[in-house]
Amino acid sequence: MSLEADWFRRAHPEITTIEALLPDCNGIMRGKWVPRHKLKKIFEGELKLPKTALSLDIWGRDVEQLVFASGDADGICRPVEGSLLPTPWAAGGQHGQIMLSMFNADGSPYSGDPRHVLKKVLARYQQVGWRPVVAAELEFSLVRFDDSLPLHTCPAPLGGFPVGGNTYDLDVLNHHQAMLEDLRLACEVQDIPFDGVAKESAPSQYEINMQHVDNPVLAAKQILMMKRLIKGVAAKHDLIASFMPKPFENEAGNGLHVHCSVLDENGVNIFDDGTEKGSPLLHNAIAGCLLNMADSVAVFTPSFNGYRRFQPGFHAPTYPCWGYENRTVAIRVPAGNPAARRLEHRVAGADANPYLLFAVLLSAMLDGIEQNLSPGDPTSGDGYAQEVAKLPVYMPDAVNLFSESEFIRDSLGSELQRIYTLTKQQEVEEFRKRITPLEYQSYLEKL
Repeated sequence: MSLEADWFRRAHPEITTIEALLPDCNGIMRGKWVPRHKLKKIFEGELKLPKTALSLDIWGRDVEQLVFASGDADGICRPVEGSLLPTPWAAGGQHGQIMLSMFNADGSPYSGDPRHVLKKVLARYQQVGWRPVVAAELEFSLVRFDDSLPLHTCPAPLGGFPVGGNTYDLDVLNHHQAMLEDLRLACEVQDIPFDGVAKESAPSQYEINMQHVDNPVLAAKQILMMKRLIKGVAAKHDLIASFMPKPFENEAGNGLHVHCSVLDENGVNIFDDGTEKGSPLLHNAIAGCLLNMADSVAVFTPSFNGYRRFQPGFHAPTYPCWGYENRTVAIRVPAGNPAARRLEHRVAGADANPYLLFAVLLSAMLDGIEQNLSPGDPTSGDGYAQEVAKLPVYMPDAVNLFSESEFIRDSLGSELQRIYTLTKQQEVEEFRKRITPLEYQSYLEKL
Protein backbone atom coordinates (compact mmCIF):
# COMPACT_ATOMS: atom_id res chain seq x y z
CA MET A 1 0.00 0.00 0.00
CA SER A 2 1.20 3.54 -0.69
CA LEU A 3 2.50 5.75 2.12
CA GLU A 4 -0.50 8.04 1.62
CA ALA A 5 -3.02 5.25 2.09
CA ASP A 6 -1.11 3.75 5.04
CA TRP A 7 -0.96 7.13 6.79
CA PHE A 8 -4.65 7.75 6.18
CA ARG A 9 -5.71 4.42 7.65
CA ARG A 10 -3.63 5.04 10.77
CA ALA A 11 -4.74 8.67 11.18
CA HIS A 12 -8.45 7.98 10.60
CA PRO A 13 -9.48 4.64 12.13
CA GLU A 14 -13.06 5.96 12.37
CA ILE A 15 -13.49 6.11 8.59
CA THR A 16 -15.16 2.99 7.23
CA THR A 17 -16.10 4.03 3.68
CA ILE A 18 -14.15 5.72 0.89
CA GLU A 19 -15.97 7.69 -1.80
CA ALA A 20 -13.96 7.13 -4.99
CA LEU A 21 -14.65 10.17 -7.21
CA LEU A 22 -14.12 10.47 -10.96
CA PRO A 23 -15.01 13.93 -12.37
CA ASP A 24 -16.67 13.55 -15.78
CA CYS A 25 -16.66 16.04 -18.66
CA ASN A 26 -19.57 17.92 -17.06
CA GLY A 27 -17.60 18.24 -13.82
CA ILE A 28 -20.06 15.84 -12.15
CA MET A 29 -18.56 13.33 -9.72
CA ARG A 30 -19.02 9.74 -10.82
CA GLY A 31 -17.57 6.70 -9.07
CA LYS A 32 -18.45 4.36 -6.25
CA TRP A 33 -18.25 3.81 -2.51
CA VAL A 34 -15.71 1.22 -1.37
CA PRO A 35 -14.89 -0.14 2.11
CA ARG A 36 -11.64 1.10 3.65
CA HIS A 37 -9.85 -2.23 3.21
CA LYS A 38 -10.16 -1.71 -0.58
CA LEU A 39 -7.78 1.28 -0.45
CA LYS A 40 -4.87 -0.99 -1.28
CA LYS A 41 -6.54 -2.16 -4.48
CA ILE A 42 -7.28 1.44 -5.52
CA PHE A 43 -3.62 2.42 -5.12
CA GLU A 44 -2.54 -0.70 -6.99
CA GLY A 45 -4.68 0.28 -9.99
CA GLU A 46 -7.30 -2.43 -9.60
CA LEU A 47 -10.32 -0.11 -9.64
CA LYS A 48 -11.94 -0.03 -13.08
CA LEU A 49 -14.81 1.95 -14.56
CA PRO A 50 -16.05 2.22 -18.15
CA LYS A 51 -14.31 5.01 -20.04
CA THR A 52 -17.78 6.21 -20.99
CA ALA A 53 -18.31 7.16 -17.33
CA LEU A 54 -16.48 10.35 -18.31
CA SER A 55 -18.96 11.16 -21.08
CA LEU A 56 -22.33 10.57 -19.42
CA ASP A 57 -24.83 13.33 -20.03
CA ILE A 58 -25.99 15.66 -17.25
CA TRP A 59 -28.65 13.12 -16.23
CA GLY A 60 -26.11 10.29 -16.00
CA ARG A 61 -27.21 8.56 -19.21
CA ASP A 62 -24.91 6.91 -21.73
CA VAL A 63 -24.33 8.51 -25.11
CA GLU A 64 -25.10 5.53 -27.32
CA GLN A 65 -22.68 6.43 -30.12
CA LEU A 66 -19.81 6.37 -27.64
CA VAL A 67 -20.86 3.12 -25.99
CA PHE A 68 -21.28 1.31 -29.30
CA ALA A 69 -18.07 2.67 -30.80
CA SER A 70 -15.92 1.54 -27.88
CA GLY A 71 -17.75 -1.58 -26.77
CA ASP A 72 -17.97 0.20 -23.40
CA ALA A 73 -14.40 -0.78 -22.55
CA ASP A 74 -13.04 -0.26 -19.04
CA GLY A 75 -10.32 2.16 -18.06
CA ILE A 76 -8.01 1.99 -15.05
CA CYS A 77 -8.82 4.50 -12.31
CA ARG A 78 -5.74 5.67 -10.39
CA PRO A 79 -5.71 7.98 -7.36
CA VAL A 80 -4.83 11.65 -7.67
CA GLU A 81 -1.98 12.37 -5.30
CA GLY A 82 -3.01 14.19 -2.12
CA SER A 83 -6.75 13.67 -2.63
CA LEU A 84 -7.31 11.01 0.07
CA LEU A 85 -9.06 13.04 2.76
CA PRO A 86 -11.91 12.89 5.30
CA THR A 87 -15.30 14.30 4.33
CA PRO A 88 -16.13 16.24 7.53
CA TRP A 89 -19.75 16.95 6.55
CA ALA A 90 -20.64 13.25 6.17
CA ALA A 91 -23.09 11.86 8.72
CA GLY A 92 -21.26 10.09 11.54
CA GLY A 93 -17.86 11.22 10.28
CA GLN A 94 -17.22 7.78 8.80
CA HIS A 95 -16.56 8.74 5.17
CA GLY A 96 -13.41 9.69 3.35
CA GLN A 97 -12.89 10.56 -0.31
CA ILE A 98 -10.31 10.10 -3.02
CA MET A 99 -10.14 11.66 -6.49
CA LEU A 100 -9.48 9.41 -9.48
CA SER A 101 -8.08 9.85 -12.95
CA MET A 102 -8.60 7.55 -15.96
CA PHE A 103 -5.89 5.57 -17.74
CA ASN A 104 -5.86 3.12 -20.63
CA ALA A 105 -5.19 -0.57 -20.05
CA ASP A 106 -1.56 -0.09 -21.16
CA GLY A 107 -1.01 2.56 -18.48
CA SER A 108 -1.11 5.58 -20.79
CA PRO A 109 -3.36 8.55 -19.87
CA TYR A 110 -6.84 8.36 -21.39
CA SER A 111 -7.24 11.40 -23.63
CA GLY A 112 -10.94 11.71 -22.79
CA ASP A 113 -10.13 12.58 -19.17
CA PRO A 114 -10.21 16.39 -18.70
CA ARG A 115 -7.42 16.20 -16.13
CA HIS A 116 -5.01 14.67 -18.66
CA VAL A 117 -6.11 17.21 -21.26
CA LEU A 118 -5.09 20.08 -18.97
CA LYS A 119 -1.77 18.41 -18.15
CA LYS A 120 -0.94 18.29 -21.87
CA VAL A 121 -1.63 22.01 -22.21
CA LEU A 122 0.61 22.75 -19.23
CA ALA A 123 3.41 20.71 -20.80
CA ARG A 124 3.57 23.36 -23.56
CA TYR A 125 4.21 26.03 -20.94
CA GLN A 126 6.80 23.88 -19.21
CA GLN A 127 8.73 23.52 -22.45
CA VAL A 128 9.52 27.25 -22.39
CA GLY A 129 10.04 27.39 -18.62
CA TRP A 130 6.74 29.07 -17.74
CA ARG A 131 4.30 28.38 -14.89
CA PRO A 132 0.72 29.69 -15.11
CA VAL A 133 -0.74 31.00 -11.85
CA VAL A 134 -4.52 30.86 -11.45
CA ALA A 135 -7.11 31.84 -8.87
CA ALA A 136 -10.87 31.41 -8.97
CA GLU A 137 -13.87 33.40 -7.79
CA LEU A 138 -16.71 30.92 -7.47
CA GLU A 139 -20.32 32.04 -7.12
CA PHE A 140 -23.20 29.94 -5.78
CA SER A 141 -26.75 30.29 -4.45
CA LEU A 142 -28.08 29.12 -1.09
CA VAL A 143 -31.70 28.07 -1.61
CA ARG A 144 -34.53 25.90 -0.39
CA PHE A 145 -37.04 24.06 -2.56
CA ASP A 146 -40.81 24.37 -2.56
CA ASP A 147 -42.85 22.54 -5.20
CA SER A 148 -39.67 21.96 -7.23
CA LEU A 149 -38.87 25.69 -7.37
CA PRO A 150 -35.93 27.37 -5.62
CA LEU A 151 -36.71 29.86 -2.86
CA HIS A 152 -34.42 32.56 -1.50
CA THR A 153 -32.85 32.00 1.91
CA CYS A 154 -31.52 35.52 2.48
CA PRO A 155 -33.32 37.84 4.92
CA ALA A 156 -36.23 39.78 3.41
CA PRO A 157 -38.43 42.66 4.62
CA LEU A 158 -41.41 41.59 6.69
CA GLY A 159 -44.21 40.45 4.41
CA GLY A 160 -42.13 40.75 1.25
CA PHE A 161 -39.45 39.35 -1.00
CA PRO A 162 -35.82 40.51 -1.35
CA VAL A 163 -35.67 43.75 -3.34
CA GLY A 164 -31.92 43.66 -3.89
CA GLY A 165 -29.00 41.39 -3.23
CA ASN A 166 -27.43 43.45 -0.42
CA THR A 167 -24.04 43.17 -2.11
CA TYR A 168 -21.17 42.87 0.40
CA ASP A 169 -23.66 43.02 3.26
CA LEU A 170 -22.22 41.58 6.49
CA ASP A 171 -25.60 41.07 8.17
CA VAL A 172 -26.54 38.56 5.46
CA LEU A 173 -23.34 36.61 6.19
CA ASN A 174 -24.26 36.65 9.89
CA HIS A 175 -27.60 35.09 8.92
CA HIS A 176 -25.68 31.99 7.74
CA GLN A 177 -22.83 32.25 10.22
CA ALA A 178 -23.03 28.66 11.48
CA MET A 179 -22.99 27.21 7.98
CA LEU A 180 -20.15 29.48 6.80
CA GLU A 181 -18.04 28.66 9.87
CA ASP A 182 -18.51 24.93 9.22
CA LEU A 183 -17.48 25.60 5.62
CA ARG A 184 -14.26 27.30 6.75
CA LEU A 185 -13.40 24.44 9.10
CA ALA A 186 -14.09 21.85 6.39
CA CYS A 187 -11.71 23.72 4.06
CA GLU A 188 -9.01 23.40 6.72
CA VAL A 189 -9.60 19.66 7.04
CA GLN A 190 -9.45 19.18 3.27
CA ASP A 191 -6.58 21.65 2.75
CA ILE A 192 -8.56 23.75 0.27
CA PRO A 193 -7.26 27.34 -0.16
CA PHE A 194 -10.29 29.25 1.13
CA ASP A 195 -9.57 32.99 0.85
CA GLY A 196 -12.82 34.52 2.06
CA VAL A 197 -16.54 34.71 1.31
CA ALA A 198 -18.65 37.69 0.25
CA LYS A 199 -22.33 38.40 -0.33
CA GLU A 200 -22.82 38.81 -4.09
CA SER A 201 -25.17 40.96 -6.16
CA ALA A 202 -28.19 38.64 -6.37
CA PRO A 203 -30.32 37.64 -3.37
CA SER A 204 -29.11 34.38 -1.77
CA GLN A 205 -25.93 34.55 -3.90
CA TYR A 206 -22.43 34.25 -2.43
CA GLU A 207 -18.87 34.22 -3.73
CA ILE A 208 -15.98 32.11 -2.49
CA ASN A 209 -12.49 33.41 -3.25
CA MET A 210 -9.71 30.88 -3.69
CA GLN A 211 -6.01 31.63 -3.31
CA HIS A 212 -3.60 31.85 -6.25
CA VAL A 213 -1.98 28.52 -7.15
CA ASP A 214 0.94 28.03 -9.56
CA ASN A 215 -0.36 24.62 -10.62
CA PRO A 216 -3.63 24.78 -12.61
CA VAL A 217 -4.15 21.00 -12.37
CA LEU A 218 -4.13 21.29 -8.59
CA ALA A 219 -6.29 24.42 -8.73
CA ALA A 220 -8.91 22.64 -10.87
CA LYS A 221 -9.04 19.75 -8.41
CA GLN A 222 -9.44 22.22 -5.53
CA ILE A 223 -12.35 23.95 -7.27
CA LEU A 224 -14.18 20.64 -7.75
CA MET A 225 -13.50 19.71 -4.14
CA MET A 226 -14.68 23.14 -2.98
CA LYS A 227 -17.96 22.79 -4.87
CA ARG A 228 -18.56 19.38 -3.35
CA LEU A 229 -17.63 20.67 0.09
CA ILE A 230 -19.98 23.66 -0.12
CA LYS A 231 -22.87 21.45 -1.20
CA GLY A 232 -22.15 18.94 1.57
CA VAL A 233 -21.84 21.53 4.34
CA ALA A 234 -24.98 23.35 3.17
CA ALA A 235 -26.98 20.12 3.19
CA LYS A 236 -25.89 19.56 6.79
CA HIS A 237 -27.63 22.86 7.58
CA ASP A 238 -30.79 21.95 5.61
CA LEU A 239 -29.82 24.26 2.75
CA ILE A 240 -29.16 23.63 -0.93
CA ALA A 241 -25.98 25.13 -2.33
CA SER A 242 -26.47 25.39 -6.08
CA PHE A 243 -23.93 26.17 -8.79
CA MET A 244 -26.72 26.30 -11.34
CA PRO A 245 -25.70 29.27 -13.47
CA LYS A 246 -29.16 30.89 -13.64
CA PRO A 247 -31.43 29.68 -10.81
CA PHE A 248 -33.68 32.77 -10.74
CA GLU A 249 -35.20 34.42 -13.81
CA ASN A 250 -34.79 38.05 -12.80
CA GLU A 251 -31.48 37.88 -10.96
CA ALA A 252 -27.84 37.69 -11.97
CA GLY A 253 -26.48 34.18 -12.48
CA ASN A 254 -23.56 32.34 -10.91
CA GLY A 255 -20.18 32.77 -12.59
CA LEU A 256 -16.66 31.38 -12.28
CA HIS A 257 -14.13 34.16 -12.84
CA VAL A 258 -10.49 33.16 -13.31
CA HIS A 259 -7.45 35.34 -12.63
CA CYS A 260 -4.32 34.27 -14.48
CA SER A 261 -0.69 35.35 -14.73
CA VAL A 262 2.42 33.49 -15.89
CA LEU A 263 5.79 33.16 -14.14
CA ASP A 264 9.08 32.53 -15.94
CA GLU A 265 11.78 30.15 -14.70
CA ASN A 266 13.03 32.85 -12.32
CA GLY A 267 9.60 33.41 -10.81
CA VAL A 268 9.11 36.74 -12.61
CA ASN A 269 5.64 37.59 -13.93
CA ILE A 270 5.90 37.84 -17.72
CA PHE A 271 2.85 40.15 -17.79
CA ASP A 272 4.63 42.78 -15.68
CA ASP A 273 6.52 45.61 -17.40
CA GLY A 274 6.47 47.89 -14.39
CA THR A 275 3.46 49.90 -15.61
CA GLU A 276 -0.32 49.77 -15.31
CA LYS A 277 -0.48 48.88 -19.01
CA GLY A 278 1.23 45.51 -18.71
CA SER A 279 3.75 43.84 -20.99
CA PRO A 280 3.34 43.03 -24.71
CA LEU A 281 3.00 39.37 -23.68
CA LEU A 282 -0.05 40.27 -21.61
CA HIS A 283 -1.62 41.93 -24.65
CA ASN A 284 -0.75 38.90 -26.81
CA ALA A 285 -2.39 36.58 -24.27
CA ILE A 286 -5.54 38.73 -24.14
CA ALA A 287 -5.71 38.74 -27.94
CA GLY A 288 -5.54 34.95 -28.01
CA CYS A 289 -8.39 34.76 -25.49
CA LEU A 290 -10.54 37.07 -27.59
CA LEU A 291 -9.75 35.28 -30.87
CA ASN A 292 -10.70 31.85 -29.53
CA MET A 293 -13.48 32.85 -27.13
CA ALA A 294 -16.47 31.99 -29.33
CA ASP A 295 -15.15 28.49 -30.08
CA SER A 296 -14.71 27.91 -26.33
CA VAL A 297 -18.13 29.06 -25.10
CA ALA A 298 -19.40 25.46 -24.93
CA VAL A 299 -16.73 24.88 -22.25
CA PHE A 300 -17.39 28.15 -20.44
CA THR A 301 -21.15 27.47 -20.51
CA PRO A 302 -21.69 23.70 -20.60
CA SER A 303 -25.34 23.56 -19.51
CA PHE A 304 -28.55 24.53 -21.28
CA ASN A 305 -29.51 26.73 -18.34
CA GLY A 306 -26.19 28.60 -18.48
CA TYR A 307 -27.10 30.45 -21.67
CA ARG A 308 -29.84 32.27 -19.77
CA ARG A 309 -27.03 34.29 -18.11
CA PHE A 310 -26.36 36.01 -21.43
CA GLN A 311 -29.04 38.68 -21.17
CA PRO A 312 -28.79 42.45 -20.69
CA GLY A 313 -28.42 43.51 -17.08
CA PHE A 314 -27.21 40.21 -15.63
CA HIS A 315 -23.42 40.79 -15.61
CA ALA A 316 -22.43 38.08 -18.11
CA PRO A 317 -20.20 39.29 -21.01
CA THR A 318 -21.64 38.70 -24.47
CA TYR A 319 -18.88 40.31 -26.55
CA PRO A 320 -15.20 39.30 -26.81
CA CYS A 321 -13.77 42.61 -25.58
CA TRP A 322 -11.22 43.65 -22.96
CA GLY A 323 -10.36 46.62 -20.78
CA TYR A 324 -8.53 47.96 -17.76
CA GLU A 325 -10.40 47.84 -14.44
CA ASN A 326 -13.69 47.35 -16.30
CA ARG A 327 -16.14 44.74 -15.04
CA THR A 328 -18.38 44.92 -18.12
CA VAL A 329 -15.83 43.28 -20.45
CA ALA A 330 -14.98 39.63 -21.06
CA ILE A 331 -11.28 40.04 -20.20
CA ARG A 332 -10.44 42.52 -17.44
CA VAL A 333 -6.99 43.70 -16.40
CA PRO A 334 -7.25 44.54 -12.69
CA ALA A 335 -5.39 47.52 -11.25
CA GLY A 336 -2.78 47.06 -8.54
CA ASN A 337 0.85 46.18 -7.99
CA PRO A 338 2.53 45.68 -11.40
CA ALA A 339 4.26 42.55 -10.05
CA ALA A 340 0.80 40.97 -9.80
CA ARG A 341 -0.33 42.06 -13.29
CA ARG A 342 -2.80 39.53 -14.61
CA LEU A 343 -5.90 39.05 -16.70
CA GLU A 344 -9.31 38.15 -15.34
CA HIS A 345 -11.48 35.91 -17.53
CA ARG A 346 -15.13 36.74 -16.76
CA VAL A 347 -17.20 34.61 -19.16
CA ALA A 348 -17.50 31.17 -17.55
CA GLY A 349 -20.47 30.05 -15.48
CA ALA A 350 -20.17 28.28 -12.15
CA ASP A 351 -21.09 25.04 -13.93
CA ALA A 352 -17.89 24.98 -16.03
CA ASN A 353 -15.55 22.00 -15.63
CA PRO A 354 -12.42 23.73 -14.24
CA TYR A 355 -10.02 21.31 -15.96
CA LEU A 356 -11.46 22.17 -19.37
CA LEU A 357 -11.90 25.85 -18.49
CA PHE A 358 -8.21 26.19 -17.63
CA ALA A 359 -7.20 24.12 -20.66
CA VAL A 360 -8.94 26.36 -23.21
CA LEU A 361 -7.97 29.56 -21.38
CA LEU A 362 -4.28 28.67 -21.21
CA SER A 363 -4.28 27.36 -24.80
CA ALA A 364 -5.86 30.59 -26.03
CA MET A 365 -3.31 32.69 -24.14
CA LEU A 366 -0.44 30.70 -25.63
CA ASP A 367 -1.98 30.95 -29.10
CA GLY A 368 -1.99 34.74 -28.83
CA ILE A 369 1.60 34.81 -27.59
CA GLU A 370 2.91 32.45 -30.28
CA GLN A 371 1.18 34.43 -33.06
CA ASN A 372 2.13 37.82 -31.54
CA LEU A 373 -1.50 38.93 -31.77
CA SER A 374 -2.85 42.33 -30.78
CA PRO A 375 -6.11 42.67 -28.81
CA GLY A 376 -6.90 46.09 -30.26
CA ASP A 377 -7.85 49.05 -28.13
CA PRO A 378 -9.20 48.47 -24.62
CA THR A 379 -12.89 49.09 -24.04
CA SER A 380 -13.91 52.09 -21.99
CA GLY A 381 -17.44 52.24 -20.68
CA ASP A 382 -20.14 49.65 -21.37
CA GLY A 383 -18.63 46.39 -22.60
CA TYR A 384 -22.12 44.90 -22.95
CA ALA A 385 -22.84 47.19 -25.90
CA GLN A 386 -19.93 46.72 -28.30
CA GLU A 387 -20.01 46.74 -32.09
CA VAL A 388 -18.09 43.49 -32.47
CA ALA A 389 -19.12 39.92 -33.22
CA LYS A 390 -21.31 38.62 -30.43
CA LEU A 391 -20.51 35.42 -28.56
CA PRO A 392 -22.97 32.53 -29.10
CA VAL A 393 -25.81 32.90 -26.63
CA TYR A 394 -27.67 29.68 -27.56
CA MET A 395 -26.33 26.25 -26.70
CA PRO A 396 -26.74 24.64 -30.17
CA ASP A 397 -24.66 27.43 -31.75
CA ALA A 398 -21.94 27.11 -29.13
CA VAL A 399 -21.76 23.32 -29.47
CA ASN A 400 -21.55 23.56 -33.27
CA LEU A 401 -18.65 26.03 -33.06
CA PHE A 402 -16.90 23.79 -30.54
CA SER A 403 -17.38 20.66 -32.67
CA GLU A 404 -15.87 22.22 -35.79
CA SER A 405 -13.08 24.26 -34.17
CA GLU A 406 -9.47 23.58 -35.11
CA PHE A 407 -8.42 25.52 -32.01
CA ILE A 408 -10.43 23.16 -29.78
CA ARG A 409 -9.05 20.11 -31.57
CA ASP A 410 -5.48 21.34 -31.18
CA SER A 411 -6.00 22.40 -27.56
CA LEU A 412 -8.13 19.62 -26.08
CA GLY A 413 -7.47 16.79 -28.55
CA SER A 414 -9.80 15.11 -30.98
CA GLU A 415 -11.03 12.51 -28.45
CA LEU A 416 -12.17 15.09 -25.90
CA GLN A 417 -13.68 17.24 -28.65
CA ARG A 418 -15.64 14.24 -29.95
CA ILE A 419 -17.01 12.93 -26.65
CA TYR A 420 -17.83 16.39 -25.29
CA THR A 421 -19.66 17.32 -28.50
CA LEU A 422 -21.79 14.18 -28.44
CA THR A 423 -22.57 14.62 -24.74
CA LYS A 424 -23.68 18.22 -25.23
CA GLN A 425 -25.68 17.41 -28.36
CA GLN A 426 -27.63 14.82 -26.37
CA GLU A 427 -28.39 17.47 -23.73
CA VAL A 428 -29.60 19.91 -26.39
CA GLU A 429 -31.86 17.26 -27.95
CA GLU A 430 -33.45 16.46 -24.61
CA PHE A 431 -34.40 20.08 -24.02
CA ARG A 432 -35.72 20.37 -27.58
CA LYS A 433 -38.21 17.60 -26.82
CA ARG A 434 -39.63 19.27 -23.73
CA ILE A 435 -42.62 21.63 -23.69
CA THR A 436 -42.37 24.38 -21.09
CA PRO A 437 -45.21 25.87 -18.98
CA LEU A 438 -44.71 29.17 -20.82
CA GLU A 439 -45.56 27.47 -24.13
CA TYR A 440 -48.84 26.12 -22.72
CA GLN A 441 -49.68 29.54 -21.26
CA SER A 442 -48.93 31.22 -24.58
CA TYR A 443 -50.42 28.83 -27.14
CA LEU A 444 -52.71 26.13 -25.74
CA GLU A 445 -55.91 28.20 -25.67
CA LYS A 446 -55.01 31.01 -28.11
CA LEU A 447 -54.07 28.93 -31.15
